[in-house]
Amino acid sequence: AACVLYLSLGSVTLSPNAVVASLVGQGDSMTAFMVQQLRLPRLIAACFTGAAFALAGVLMQTLARNRLATPGIIGIDNGATAFAVASIVGLGVGIAPPAMALAGATTAAVLTFGLAAGSGTQGYRFIVAGIGVGAVFGAVTQLMLARVAIDTANAAYPWTVGSLNARPASAVKLLGIGLALGLVAALALARSLTLLRFKDAIASGLGTAVKARRLQVLLLSVVLTALAVAVAGPVGLVALIGPEIARSLSSARHVPILAATLAGALVMVLADLAGRTLFAPIEIPVGIVTAVVGGPWLLWILMRPQRSRP
Repeated sequence: AACVLYLSLGSVTLSPNAVVASLVGQGDSMTAFMVQQLRLPRLIAACFTGAAFALAGVLMQTLARNRLATPGIIGIDNGATAFAVASIVGLGVGIAPPAMALAGATTAAVLTFGLAAGSGTQGYRFIVAGIGVGAVFGAVTQLMLARVAIDTANAAYPWTVGSLNARPASAVKLLGIGLALGLVAALALARSLTLLRFKDAIASGLGTAVKARRLQVLLLSVVLTALAVAVAGPVGLVALIGPEIARSLSSARHVPILAATLAGALVMVLADLAGRTLFAPIEIPVGIVTAVVGGPWLLWILMRPQRSRP
């Protein structure tokens, strides 16, 4: 229903019947062009990025045993963004933004873990280290944009606020492949993820290779975040909202992998739809919409009693 609504609303409002007809090759050519060439690719990008961010979020939260430990809050988003912007402004030696985003996300993760040495992935030291790393990469991004021509800065702008407007098809396709593989890998790790929510001694006693599984989960979260940032920029609060919605609808016994993935896709679709239509013809970037929603959501998480494990 959300997808049909997304395809129906915009500068020109279409009926659901017209949308369905255009998707099956019927209807007039103008409607078909509007749906198939303009709105459908953006819808796919929204679904993929939202799902990837939310999946990365639930993995990182499980790894850190902390519901605030999303890739955005611990600096991975900003690292990926800084490297992607470096590629666009000419500092990436011709490397494509997706590859640079992966390098940036990996660098941010390594720095965060290095600075949080001694506490592993648990505790507020890990969160504070990530916030510091994210702040540094954010400052580097702003410095790069301040030193380039205005046209170049405008080209890099979507990667700084989060936008799904005119996203490159190659990056979306790469994200789709990465998301499919990442979801399969996460489901394969489902039992280990459930055990990782307990103390290391308990998880080891139940047959989990804790260090190896932590590394696998971290790498999976980093790759998913990097691919999503390469498409939409830093829309990391979806990684906070999606898993929370999934937990409210799922059993506390298991990590809600599929539910979080679907919830993230839904949140991104609705956020981008709101950004496109609420103040039309002015378009609000999806990153701003999610920030407006995610900020109060974050405060709500901090203020309410914690009743379940991450």
